[in-house]
Amino acid sequence: MNSFSEKILKNVNKVIVGKDDQIELLLISLLVGGHVLLEDVPGTGKTKTAKALAASLDLDFKRVQFTIDLLPSDLTGINFFDRQANSFVFRKGPIFTNILLADEINRATARTQSSLLECMEEKQVTVDGDTKKLDLPFLVIATQNPVESQGTFPLPEAQLDRFLMMIKMDYPTHGESIDILKRFATEDPLDTLTPVTTKEELAQMQEQVKKIFVSDLLYDYAAKIVEATRESDDIAVGASPRALLAFVAAAKARAFVRDRTNCIPDDFKALAVPVLAHRLTVRLQRAVSKDVKFLSKRDVAEELMGRILDEVPCPTEDFTR
Repeated sequence: MNSFSEKILKNVNKVIVGKDDQIELLLISLLVGGHVLLEDVPGTGKTKTAKALAASLDLDFKRVQFTIDLLPSDLTGINFFDRQANSFVFRKGPIFTNILLADEINRATARTQSSLLECMEEKQVTVDGDTKKLDLPFLVIATQNPVESQGTFPLPEAQLDRFLMMIKMDYPTHGESIDILKRFATEDPLDTLTPVTTKEELAQMQEQVKKIFVSDLLYDYAAKIVEATRESDDIAVGASPRALLAFVAAAKARAFVRDRTNCIPDDFKALAVPVLAHRLTVRLQRAVSKDVKFLSKRDVAEELMGRILDEVPCPTEDFTR
């Protein structure tokens, strides 16, 4: 791991125990300007992880608790009439930040969820016909609970496709549970966490990620993996061209985080599930009819991505320049 990534990982690890893989995926998303959906049951550290990452970066951070009565204007801001100025003035909403934590995003209505589409894709907001650019970097870290369905509104495919990754937090091991108890016995380490990098350094690292070399063989490998999702009989809607671009960009960021100047097949294998699985619309009954029993469509999609990786031939040549 390079020095930039290592210092952020060490800082986040002052708060979060045993989530190095998830933190690495968050770093990858940050480096390519992609958004992240953290999904797992309550209490697994989704919000705490997002806060710890934001506190490690010298960036503006805002949190919005998504609820059924949240309106699009509560996110984007509104034009209000200022009597002293005798004119309309725009009051910015919380979306005007660098890192936006959209907590329990699936508790907001589809109308409110859709207000994020433009800002996530185009890094801009349109209010009353006036388009305003967002400050860069801009990253949405959303959380959702996949188990509880009462009072929730599932994210539509168009919304899911805007997220670079969907990351599961998972339960800690027994040893990690003991470490958590000791670490939070007297105080919350998040309260004293300080930034370890600047916005300018992050921008420099993002430019370096773009220069990571990807051989033609690996471009071909990535394209075949994505195309296989469209050809599978178990998948109704496969990954889009946006997904392919995100797949390659994330692989370049993983190579950078691991202190390499070029991608290797393992970068694509490691990222296929978090980058592609949530974008697939699976034929659940078809998968179940094959005696494959899972808890959710997400589990089915992950299994199908595993099959695709096994079926697509992996190149073995030299991948350096």
